[in-house]
Parts: sequence; C-alpha cells; structure tokens
Amino acid sequence: MPGRAREDRIDVAVLAATRQLLDDNGYAELSIGAVATRSGIHRPAIYRRWPSKRHLVVAVVADLLGVRPTDDTGDLRADLTAALRGLVAALRDTPLDRVLPALVADLTNDPELRAHFLSTVFEPRRETTANVLRSAMGRGEVDPDIDLDFVLDTVAATIYFRALFGHLPLDDALVDASVNAVLRLVRPLDS
Repeated sequence: MPGRAREDRIDVAVLAATRQLLDDNGYAELSIGAVATRSGIHRPAIYRRWPSKRHLVVAVVADLLGVRPTDDTGDLRADLTAALRGLVAALRDTPLDRVLPALVADLTNDPELRAHFLSTVFEPRRETTANVLRSAMGRGEVDPDIDLDFVLDTVAATIYFRALFGHLPLDDALVDASVNAVLRLVRPLDS
C-alpha cells in the first residue's frame, strides 16, 4: 500500500532525528521544531503522529528499549540475563540515561502521558517477562505461589535505580547479581 510506506518513512526519519537531538542536546532542549528541521518532516506531520514532544520521546524510548525484551527459550537464567543485558545496553549506550529521569518527572505530572507510557513501553515489556516466568512455572523452575507482580518489579529495579541516579555502573556484574537475586526469589521451596 503506497501510503503506508510514506508513513513508515516519516516515522523512521522523525524517530532518528529525535534520537540524534536527544543525544546531542538532551531532553530539555528538544523541540518539535528542531525535530522537524533535523528530519526534514513538516511539523503538522509530526503532530499528527505525536501530540507533544513528550509523546515523541516515549516513542523513542519504546524504540530504544524494545517492547519484547524477554525471549522464552526454556532457559530462565539465559532469558532473564539476555533481557537485562539488553536493558543495560540501552540505558548505558544511548541517550536514555539522560532522558529517563526527565521523562519520569513528566510522567508524574501528566496522567495521560503516564497512561501512554505504561501502555506503550512498560506493560508490553513487563508482559513478555511475565510470560517467561509463567512458562518456567510450568516447567517447575518457579514457585507457582510467588507474587508475580513483586517479582516483575524486582527483575529490573536495580538497573532502573542505577540509571535514574547514576551512582554506580550499569554493567554485566549488575545483570548477573540481579538475575541471581530473582532466581533465589522465585525458586520452588522444595529445591
């Protein structure tokens, strides 16, 4: 369908320009005008897709983090490790480490944006991890009586905490420690 290719082209150009501007200048300096100039896409076309710069940043966050981070290969440790290494790389090696704190502040003050972020980024990512844990329950690797919401909050909490405050490194050692802690938390009582 010819119209869809044009939309894809616009989306790709705008997201790439936004990412570059976030990398160059940070969240506070980002504007739809700057994105329009950098991408070569007119402002009305951008506003038809994203009603504000904050919505556009949510789209970039979704693009950089991905919304399906946790594959279910049947090896819970390997699946969690791969997912968390991907998260660490996105937070460490992209502008997300500088964008996330400002975006979180905006989410606090804008319920509609918060709902958009949760449905676009947070819930899809969380559901892939929940599916992997449910699958591991079926294999007997995970206690079926765990508080799944608590475990899901725990999986990446230390990584997000370090990304928000920048007080300690985001690295493979953190991933390994996080995975080990989660596996101890979910282990069946008889193992």
